[in-house]
Amino acid sequence: MDTSLPIEGPSLSRRQLLNFLTGATVAATAGSALYVAGNVFVPPSEKTGPGGAILARDALGNLIPASQLLVEPPGTRALVAGLAGEPTYLIVTEDSTLDNIGIVDNCTHLGCTFPWNPLDQQFQCPCHGSLYAPDGSVVRGPAPLPLKIVQVNVSDNSILLSPWTATDPRTGKQPWWV
Repeated sequence: MDTSLPIEGPSLSRRQLLNFLTGATVAATAGSALYVAGNVFVPPSEKTGPGGAILARDALGNLIPASQLLVEPPGTRALVAGLAGEPTYLIVTEDSTLDNIGIVDNCTHLGCTFPWNPLDQQFQCPCHGSLYAPDGSVVRGPAPLPLKIVQVNVSDNSILLSPWTATDPRTGKQPWWV
């Protein structure tokens, strides 16, 4: 005598529902983890303008409008995230505009970043004591080369930074970084 109960439709449907819910939960968890990992390991694509120009951003990736920097007094050097995320100094000129040259904050000796010293009117690298003039040329080594510069343009309150490929105005020669 067979005492087992036959498999009926409703219990099978309940099992299928539970399997579906378990699979959906696992898929949603794995998908959200992959999304986060993708955002961490894949850099955001930066829309570039003519000549590889990008928009200046702050350390958090927010756009910096030109009007935000132009309220600063002349001679102010504002640090922004420039090309390839390199910290870049933008300079407010005497006529309350931005200088067309930005100075990349990356020592040519060992790649250290450094502050602008307004009292001495120099960039001073704390790693090995290199000193740079306000235009980024070497005052005292061990840095062998002037600081890299970038082209700065302002258009509709947006600050555009592009690679400097023309003759270096400090040396009169082809830029070393090109």
